[in-house]
Amino acid sequence: MDFVLNGKTTRFDGDGDTPLLWVIRDDAGLTGTKYGCGIGACGACTVHVDGNAQRSCVTPVSTVAGRNVTTIEGLSPDRSSKVQKAWIAKDVPQCGYCQSGMVMAVTALLKQNPHPTDRDIDAAVSNLCRCATYHRIREAVHVAAK
Repeated sequence: MDFVLNGKTTRFDGDGDTPLLWVIRDDAGLTGTKYGCGIGACGACTVHVDGNAQRSCVTPVSTVAGRNVTTIEGLSPDRSSKVQKAWIAKDVPQCGYCQSGMVMAVTALLKQNPHPTDRDIDAAVSNLCRCATYHRIREAVHVAAK
């Protein structure tokens, strides 16, 4: 099956039930998307499928056939997206493990809601951060929204 990964047509000939996460990491060699929980709860594996945030650890690769998938590597080759710039400006990451998924979730949120409130952010970004940098995440979202 073919799908577009970060703007390039990608072919996967394996089992269609393989989680998209493993195709991205193991077959495409893009390791920015992280494995966290394996059940779609933590959000470390968040990517965009046709522009919408999706948990890749529970997404069978067969469901993205013919679709556009964007990982953190495809968001911006030089960390110049407005969300990535805000992340750097607000020094959001602590350990950093969840951050690629967080950035992808926030980018999708801002596409749908360009000026979210704290309540909107809390409702839309259900990704978990073990270091609890949520206050810096909210600040960075507001900076990116400007």
